[in-house]
Amino acid sequence: MSRSWKTTILGLLAVAGMTATLVTPATADGDGGLWASATIEPGREGIVEVGYDGTALGEGSVLTLTAPSTTRVTGTPFTDLGYRGSVTLGGSTGTYTFEGTPAAVEDSALAAWQGRRYPFVLSVPADAEPGTRLPDCALVLRDAQGTVRHKGTCTVTVGLPAPTLSHPHPGVPLSARPKLLGSAYPGAQVTVRDAAEEEVCATTAAPNGMWWCVPSRALPPGTGRLQATATFNGVGAMSEQIDVVVAGSADQGHK
Repeated sequence: MSRSWKTTILGLLAVAGMTATLVTPATADGDGGLWASATIEPGREGIVEVGYDGTALGEGSVLTLTAPSTTRVTGTPFTDLGYRGSVTLGGSTGTYTFEGTPAAVEDSALAAWQGRRYPFVLSVPADAEPGTRLPDCALVLRDAQGTVRHKGTCTVTVGLPAPTLSHPHPGVPLSARPKLLGSAYPGAQVTVRDAAEEEVCATTAAPNGMWWCVPSRALPPGTGRLQATATFNGVGAMSEQIDVVVAGSADQGHK
């Protein structure tokens, strides 16, 4: 996958307000296989990239992705020469069709389907549980006559929304044991760490998504940095880092 192509896809998604999780598998599943892998948060759109390591197919060949259960395909943003993307009504499947490489660039073009990644934009419902591997995602590559040449499976995992660390506010002087609070996915284990990645405090997000904890040990005086991480059902996410200033001592309360 060329850097310029990847940059273009990410730019288009950013303009559309999507998040993209691009996963390039290390190996394919067997000789001539199709494969794909992605992690997408509930209620968001992300990219499922399809890779192929088989023989080239000719004009009219079609790659089809069947969306996992409860999800839908919403886009096929790959626009390389010779390929046309489409999405079925309702988003149950998305396809790319190889229409042939223009003669002017034939000599420098890669063989059809080889050496590229084919992105399908997938929408995951808001009620999907993080850590769940969504079933029924399937890949098929057919030749121009409609004969199945290769089949594959794709792994789509529901990601975990990033937690927030909303207090303390950056730059506001703190006591050495301030009350830290924020939001996270309900039931997620939340751990706050400092710049040295040492645990400051830990707790579990309440059913309403709120969490709070107080450092078990005094924070050192001066400037520092804090970040919250959340884990749930085998997946994890991190908040933005915030810069803090510790001005008080351990016995000054939870400011």
